[in-house]
Amino acid sequence: MLGRCPRREVAGQRGRRCRGAFTLVELLVVIAVIAILASLALPALSAARGKGQAAVCLNNHRQLSLALQLYADESEDRLPYNFGAAGTKAAIDSGRYNNWATSLLDWELNPANTNLAWLRAGGLGPFLSGGVAVLRCPSDRVVSALQKAAGWTGRGRSVSLNAMVGNAGEFMVGYSNTNNPSYRQYWKLGDIWAASRIFTFIDEHPDSINDGYFLNRVGYREWLDLPASYHQGAATLSFLDGHGERRRWVSSRTRPPARPDAAQLPIELPETDKADYDWLMDRTTVATGQAIVIQN
Repeated sequence: MLGRCPRREVAGQRGRRCRGAFTLVELLVVIAVIAILASLALPALSAARGKGQAAVCLNNHRQLSLALQLYADESEDRLPYNFGAAGTKAAIDSGRYNNWATSLLDWELNPANTNLAWLRAGGLGPFLSGGVAVLRCPSDRVVSALQKAAGWTGRGRSVSLNAMVGNAGEFMVGYSNTNNPSYRQYWKLGDIWAASRIFTFIDEHPDSINDGYFLNRVGYREWLDLPASYHQGAATLSFLDGHGERRRWVSSRTRPPARPDAAQLPIELPETDKADYDWLMDRTTVATGQAIVIQN
C-alpha cells in the first residue's frame, strides 16, 4: 500500500525500516509537474518543427528554380508549358505529360491527385534531382474527409507556377495571355529584365490549387487563386534568379484555414485591404513595354 512503512527484522536488531514508498498525494504531485513541463515544452517543440518544415520547403523551391533553369538550358532558353486545367487534362489524356507539372487536384478520389508517375514523366520532372517530392510542402497534409477515409495522408503537389511564366497554352493569343492581355508573358528566361523581381513558384492554398497555373488578374481586387500560409501565416515563393523567400501575409482574407472549402473563392478585396494582393501582383509581371518597378 502507498505510504505504509512495514515492520522488518534486520540482522539482530529490531525496529522499523521504511522502504521509501510514495504517498498517493506525492505521486499526483509528480504527475502534475510532468504535465506542466510537457505543456511548456510542446509549443517550443511545435515551433521548432514548424521552422524545420519551413526550411525544407524553402530548399524545395530552390530545387524547383534550378530545374526551371536546367529545362531552359536544354530548350533554347524557353520556359516550360504552363497549362490551365483544360490544357493539363488534354496533356494527360494524350499521354504527353508535357506540362511543367502534369497533375490536377481536387477533393475526390481522383488518381490524378497522387499520381507521381505523371509528374516524373515530363515537364520539370526529369530535371528534379530531389525527385517530385519537392513539389509538396512538408506542412501540407490536407485531405478531404473522403480521402482520409480512403487512407490518404496527402496529395502530390502544393506548388504552382506563376501564370505569366511559360507557354500558357490555351490562354495564349500570339505572345499575349488572354487573362492579362496588357501584361508581359515570359516565354524565355531572357524575356525577364530583372530575374530577382518576378516570382516563379508559389505555395498555393490547398482549397485553391487545382491545376499548376497560379492565376490572378493584375489591376483587379480579387483573389482567383490564393497563396498558402502554411508557415505561421507565410508562403514560400521562388524567383527567376533562383532565390527563395517567405512572405508573411498581413490580411486575414489571405490566410483562411488550410482545409477543404475554406477559401470560398473568388475573394473580393476592399480598397483598404489589398496590400497582400498588390505585393504579389507587383512581382507577377509588368505592363507590356514597361520596366519593372517594385513597391515595398
